[in-house]
Amino acid sequence: MAQAKGDTVIIKKYANRRLYNTQSSSYITLEHLAKMTRDGVDFKVLDAKTGADITHQILTQIIMEEESAGGEQMLPVNFLRQLIAMYGNSMQSLVPHYLEASMDNFRSNQQKLREAFEASLGNNPLAKLAQRNLEMFKAAASAFVPGLNDGKGSSGSASKDDEIVQLRAQMAEMQKKLDELSK
Repeated sequence: MAQAKGDTVIIKKYANRRLYNTQSSSYITLEHLAKMTRDGVDFKVLDAKTGADITHQILTQIIMEEESAGGEQMLPVNFLRQLIAMYGNSMQSLVPHYLEASMDNFRSNQQKLREAFEASLGNNPLAKLAQRNLEMFKAAASAFVPGLNDGKGSSGSASKDDEIVQLRAQMAEMQKKLDELSK
């Protein structure tokens, strides 16, 4: 979607429940809005007749549809009960800020965890073994399919032969282990 950073896409909701994307000049569905949200597209939903901002109502509707879509529910019943109990409570005005800060913190921690996991793959012996196996598989595949060597051309048949010998030895070792397991 060609959206300049900081631009807000205006969506108009008509009385017939249809949603109209003014940027793409097309009718869209709640599923489109859910995807736009996942993609980080900022949008505002306006009632076409009154011009009122109904973004909150539409986002809540998307959450309700996601929760009832038959997949795994994200919002536990106990959480929903506690959230409902907060309406009318003296702390109600603090809840939105708390939930927003909690979600921002969760997202930040999730990103840090992902980065740490990716960094740890480099130090993980199993990841190194998987990488080595993948490299040998590519070498074996390039032996059977000429020109599959990432455009490097033939970089010496001696190294390919060595890799094939290594692959055969690994396959023989795996076969041996399989035979032992089947006994």
